[in-house]
Amino acid sequence: MALTIVEQAESSKTAAEPFVPPPPVLTTPCDPWPRPYYLADGLRKVMPYHYTYNTNCKERWRGRRILDIYATEYRDRKPEYYEDAIERGNIVVNGKRTSTQAIVRNGDIISHTLHRHEPPVTAQPVGIVHEDNDMIVINKPAGVPVHPAGRYNYNSIIEIMRAERGYQWNPLPCNRLDRLTSGIMFVGKHAQAAEKLSAQLMGRTVKKEYVARVCGEFPEADVTCNVPVMQISPKLGLNRARASGKHATTVFKRLAYYPPQRKANGEFVKEEDNRTDHEKDRDSKLEWKSKEGYSIVRCLPLTGRTHQLRVHLQYLGHPISNDPIYCNQRVFGPNLAAGDAASDDDEDIISRLSKMGKSEVAEAIAYHDELVEEYNKRKAEKMTGELCDVCQTALYSDPGEHELGIYLHAKRYACADGNWEYETDLPEWALPPPGVEGPMEVTKETDPIAVVKSFGKLNLNASSETAEISVTGGL
Repeated sequence: MALTIVEQAESSKTAAEPFVPPPPVLTTPCDPWPRPYYLADGLRKVMPYHYTYNTNCKERWRGRRILDIYATEYRDRKPEYYEDAIERGNIVVNGKRTSTQAIVRNGDIISHTLHRHEPPVTAQPVGIVHEDNDMIVINKPAGVPVHPAGRYNYNSIIEIMRAERGYQWNPLPCNRLDRLTSGIMFVGKHAQAAEKLSAQLMGRTVKKEYVARVCGEFPEADVTCNVPVMQISPKLGLNRARASGKHATTVFKRLAYYPPQRKANGEFVKEEDNRTDHEKDRDSKLEWKSKEGYSIVRCLPLTGRTHQLRVHLQYLGHPISNDPIYCNQRVFGPNLAAGDAASDDDEDIISRLSKMGKSEVAEAIAYHDELVEEYNKRKAEKMTGELCDVCQTALYSDPGEHELGIYLHAKRYACADGNWEYETDLPEWALPPPGVEGPMEVTKETDPIAVVKSFGKLNLNASSETAEISVTGGL
């Protein structure tokens, strides 16, 4: 570990108060270059490395013991770990070793050097849709966060692109996508270009279209969902349809529907129901089990609420079919919260979701992709029971295929004035199954933007005091 000492500067004779230098802090022992990536089993992995976090004393920490702070504020590790880290000098205050009973005071800087383990991400490369002197339009792979955050650092879009283009290169993302979502992103090459494009995106002068793969047969009609969305757990990133939430509007248009099929004698036929009586009785209580097959849906969000598309599709009864949160009956119950904008079970939902991925498999139960269902249940990321030889951190298994992303893709961004438009091909999961006919690309007839232009023609409304769903064309 390197100790950075900031020398005290001479204070000005005319200054009202003398200059007080900040306390010395520890710096990360190394910043490995090239980045310690390696590819294995279709995943981009990072060799564990030492890293130092420096944190200013928060107001609520003042006057508290340092061990109590870590034991209550950072509960991803046991108190015994933090006690040992303090005694070993891996946690210090103002660059100096301390004791577990030391009191933290205003102005203190706490440094914590630990052996960092990053989760793997997909080995799929960052695709380039367009590049000029000002920006790069990329096709972000699913499952990769945009910025370093939480357990992810080098396995982020920013760091992956820097590793490919050089240590001094500084990518400037202009928009963001959720970690699990794939698709169009804009990356500025310099500050002026990034600021200009970011202002345009924030000014809502850009049309965004997504593609999703959802459970069951989505209506052929044009569907506009105006259900408000509320964040009920910032820590878990959980949102729900709520009457008291923020206004949210999404337009949906079905691109294709694929009923369950199984190949027999060279021809595709509807599969037989081979469930036992017990399984039929069980499934009769699960509303989503009656939703056969899956649909590919084009989505046009007219507002930008967090998880808006995922929440609206769940509310409509057609959640994204591999969504580990909003398509998970172990979290939301048998009906997956379809049509629910008023229940008071938020605390139960938060409790159940917080347990996923710890000692049990974090699985999205409502799968209709039978060939991968059992695989995903086995391979979901969970604690293995093993410990790191260096730091004794509990180790996780590699994430399952469904944890690397969800069936939600930002397909198209277009300037409202028609000056530019960028679009990707349909992702592989949105293409027809082998041997089945279906659209290989989006069609003009299913363009949700056309629905927005004809809002005045929407004539069939199913509304309540809390939400409105508009449908045209019949169900």
